[in-house]
Amino acid sequence: MSAPIVLGALILMALASIVGDRTRSDSGDLPWWQGLWLEVTIPVQKAVAIPSEALAGVWRSYLSLVDLRAENDGLQARLLELEETNLQLREALVSSGHLDQIVEMRDTFEVPMLPSEIVGLDVSPFFRSVLVDRGSEHGVFAGNPVITHQGVVGVVTRTSPHAAKTMLVLDRQSAIDSVIQRSRTRGMVYGRGTGQPEFEFEARSGDVRVGDLVLTSGLGGVYPKGLKLGQVTALSDPGGSLVQIATVAPAVDFGRLEHVFVMMRRGPGMDLLYETGEYVDPPGRKTEDQVGTSAEGDPGTEG
Repeated sequence: MSAPIVLGALILMALASIVGDRTRSDSGDLPWWQGLWLEVTIPVQKAVAIPSEALAGVWRSYLSLVDLRAENDGLQARLLELEETNLQLREALVSSGHLDQIVEMRDTFEVPMLPSEIVGLDVSPFFRSVLVDRGSEHGVFAGNPVITHQGVVGVVTRTSPHAAKTMLVLDRQSAIDSVIQRSRTRGMVYGRGTGQPEFEFEARSGDVRVGDLVLTSGLGGVYPKGLKLGQVTALSDPGGSLVQIATVAPAVDFGRLEHVFVMMRRGPGMDLLYETGEYVDPPGRKTEDQVGTSAEGDPGTEG
């Protein structure tokens, strides 16, 4: 019963204080009972204000944390954007290095070259070819050689307005008139469908050693003279055969092939070759190894 009485007394004192403040006209000191009431209520108000101020502080901290999290998300997005830009710049530097090397080759051969990128691979086990992102709309046609700064990649065999199929030197239909740089021994580099083509030459008159560089001879009608094909890594025992075979490691790393250059030239014999779809079997070829036109109709010899 004492609590309701005390509460009622406090309410009455509060009402009396309010009425007294409204009706008091002078600016003197408060009556003793109002002063006592004020002294009592101030600590109570402070005690009541402490939880509310603490709650307000927690709320402000939460809002600050939300803003900080949003700022952090923005910084992370910006970091990803900068990393992507950095990656693109590094790719551009790599490409520019290739461009510098190909400029030297272009000055040497005096042939316009069109930079291209590999956009597809032939998944067939019978053919070794790639798809580049340049076609007839860019002046690329069947018979145009495709190279990198390392050496010969292959030759264009089919085109669309914005793409071109390139038969690699590894393809079984590929046959390139070649020469050994050191001894000037001539022969043919044939693709075997594997990672290493073969150089066939006359066993009696040929002078070929392991480590020799194999270059295009310029006599096949497709590739200009002096392009690198690869390096001799092994020689077969000719026995009584008139033809000896040397295994060649390609100059081009086909496993890392990304950027190529299409040479904007086509030998005079290629016009007839690609118009008629006929060609002459290369000399010195065994009967079981003779190359015919594939199911796709891609001729694979230099003429």
